[in-house]
Amino acid sequence: MLAGYTYTVVERFMRYVQVDTQSDPQSDTSPSTEKQKRLSQMLVQELLAMGVTDAHADGFGYVYACIPSNTTKNVPVICFCSHVDTAPDCSGTGVKPILHHNYQGEDIVLPDDPSQVIRLADHSYLKEHIGNSIITASGLTLLGADDKAGVAAIMDLANYLVTHPETKHGTIKLLFTPDEEVGRGTDQLDLVKLGADYAYTLDGGELGTLEDETFSADGVTITIHGVISHPGYAKNKMVNALKIAGELLAVLPKNEWSPETTDKKEGFVHPLRLEGSAEKASLEFIIRDFTTSQLAVHENRLRQLAEQVLTAYPQATMQFTVQEQYRNMKEVLDLHPQIIRHAEEAYARTGLTVVKEPIRGGTDGSRLSFMGLPCPNLFTGMQAIHSKQEWIGVRDMEKAVEMLVNLVQVWEEKGMLNTE
Repeated sequence: MLAGYTYTVVERFMRYVQVDTQSDPQSDTSPSTEKQKRLSQMLVQELLAMGVTDAHADGFGYVYACIPSNTTKNVPVICFCSHVDTAPDCSGTGVKPILHHNYQGEDIVLPDDPSQVIRLADHSYLKEHIGNSIITASGLTLLGADDKAGVAAIMDLANYLVTHPETKHGTIKLLFTPDEEVGRGTDQLDLVKLGADYAYTLDGGELGTLEDETFSADGVTITIHGVISHPGYAKNKMVNALKIAGELLAVLPKNEWSPETTDKKEGFVHPLRLEGSAEKASLEFIIRDFTTSQLAVHENRLRQLAEQVLTAYPQATMQFTVQEQYRNMKEVLDLHPQIIRHAEEAYARTGLTVVKEPIRGGTDGSRLSFMGLPCPNLFTGMQAIHSKQEWIGVRDMEKAVEMLVNLVQVWEEKGMLNTE
């Protein structure tokens, strides 16, 4: 623990989650929802009140801030990043965070919907928090620990560094992004203005996890064009695009190649959205694998299945479109081993055993790494994310802050003396 320091991470978190920041994948604006800017402005005001004088939000909802170096060494500029939005999967309106003191392993019945019960049997990581405090929502919404836990930890780091000038560090950049949950968290980011050499996202789970590997990801849209006619006179004329789409979904493998049948480092193809009419139907898929070259293998297999279905409908046509989404950050991070090495040292100083796990998903760090800002992912403690049973432990949140304080000091210690 940080000796003599009164953590602010929990109090901040409890306030931040009450601001509705749900993003919208169907919106074409930036940010996808204006309400995300409410939290961005709140963060700016808090940073300015701390004395972080350059804190500001741009028109897209990105928050930029800088804590100047207080060392004579040449130290790389390090950025800490979290996203302000919450997932579209579950409502984020009217979040009521509940602090459960001294958890003892009991089932937690969420008061606004008693059918929502957080059970030790279903959430084994709760065993690590017996005797400590945890935070849940009230049963009607997600909690928003993804990623307001990361936001709160970075804000508490800023508070610590401002109030403890004796802690030596290089230049620290703070970045809060919108729309990460809908895959657009870096679309409007100004990397030149950010001016960082390396970065870390605070968007991970269990205590001690350090993630330097993500899926590589593509999106595929299959558009089927049928033949429309009046249904009363459609015999031997109509070709129903919706029925063809249904047949394609039906031929997808049942026991493999899907999110519900894969784990660890297995890739998958996942139908995400179907819309259209008898004349024209579109199916949206996400394609995931840890080996980037395997994406093309999955896409070719999907294309062959679609073409096989279409052979029974010679009058129908198909468009098959692939869009790159993000790539496995490990391809970049392996070129900069000091980023992981310094994080491992900070974990050790915090008394943590490093647990390296590949992320079966992506983070802003995936995109940032390939934009020229190498960026692994650090833990926050968030659990059961995107659900009404989302929860987080106070111990993990405070440990995240302690680890960040140690991390900035590791980078400073490894810096070169300025001889100019």
